[in-house]
Amino acid sequence: MVSDKAPDYLFEKFKHFYKDLKQSGPVKLHNLYDDKVIFKDPLHELQGLDQLAAYFEASSSNLTHCQFEFLDELITDNRAYIKWHMHFHHPKISKGTLTVRGMTHLIYADKITYHEDIYDLGSMVYEHLPVVGKLVRLIKRKIMSNTVPQ
Repeated sequence: MVSDKAPDYLFEKFKHFYKDLKQSGPVKLHNLYDDKVIFKDPLHELQGLDQLAAYFEASSSNLTHCQFEFLDELITDNRAYIKWHMHFHHPKISKGTLTVRGMTHLIYADKITYHEDIYDLGSMVYEHLPVVGKLVRLIKRKIMSNTVPQ
């Protein structure tokens, strides 16, 4: 549900940008994000458009593709929560396309001032590494077998 005050165009630009991140590139960030944006994910906390652009450039350099599938959203006067699947291929992590489920929390005025991505880093990276992945999957199975009723 989008309120009358929410800038619909901002979310359309946001979705278009992330629809195919590899094709979007960091050059268009200034159309979406405030110069003093705060960006957080499980690995980083960045401040400012320059740091965000450098992060996107570095993190997308090894990707062969990265596309977001938007599942659901809740948008209010100055906040948005968007649930998504990220489909990506990183040849150093996996031979095939991987999918990670996550959510983005945005705060905005005319542009996005706060962006936080929340996702399971283990399912994104660690489970796909040769030695570490086996250990992470084993730990997950042990935890699940002890917490899920039989």
